[in-house]
Amino acid sequence: MSENKTQATGAEVGDFLDTVEPERKRDEARRLDAIFREVTGFAPVMWGPSIVGYGRYHYVYKSGRKGDFLATGFSPRKAAHSIYIMPGYADFGEILGRLGKHKIGKSCLYVNKLADIDEDVLRELIRAGLADLATHWPVEPT
Repeated sequence: MSENKTQATGAEVGDFLDTVEPERKRDEARRLDAIFREVTGFAPVMWGPSIVGYGRYHYVYKSGRKGDFLATGFSPRKAAHSIYIMPGYADFGEILGRLGKHKIGKSCLYVNKLADIDEDVLRELIRAGLADLATHWPVEPT
């Protein structure tokens, strides 16, 4: 079995956030960091070169594949912020309906700019995602 491509690194989150361009995206990334720290109570850890993660979980699938991954987090991508609500099992349609302008993937939420969404609803979504994840795999602090 191969390992996940995305692994926790020893890189400094603050150093990474300082490199985010343009300035608006950098400011929003710092705001997201503050929100995730507040909601999760976890210290951030870099996963790969560009994902800021909070908490972690160890999974073992029926196929035998196992590994560790971030419990929740974000990546300030060029086109949009990618917000990770793991593992994507639950239907958060009601919360997402109140969030504001976004797009969704399997375990990812895409937000162009924070002004497009309600930050209180984002906090609710992060909490709901962590609660759902904890019903499948134990969530550990980082």
